[in-house]
Amino acid sequence: MTHHINPPDPDPDRTPRVDSGGLTPPGETPPAEGGLSGAGPRETHNPTTGWAKAPLTMILVVVVLVAALFAAMAVVIAT
Repeated sequence: MTHHINPPDPDPDRTPRVDSGGLTPPGETPPAEGGLSGAGPRETHNPTTGWAKAPLTMILVVVVLVAALFAAMAVVIAT
């Protein structure tokens, strides 16, 4: 059996007003943050993104070997 507990009523001094249209009037909520673009030190070294050539080549080699294994198994089973 599940019991639902109703949350306490909100504090009217801390709850924004709502006008007759259901909207919050200007000044009732704090302004949004401007962002954090200047919060840290300047980033001067940005390494390239994406896949490096060596890992991508290794992955492709493994994929080709697995495909060749399955092709060989198919030939053996078919004969």
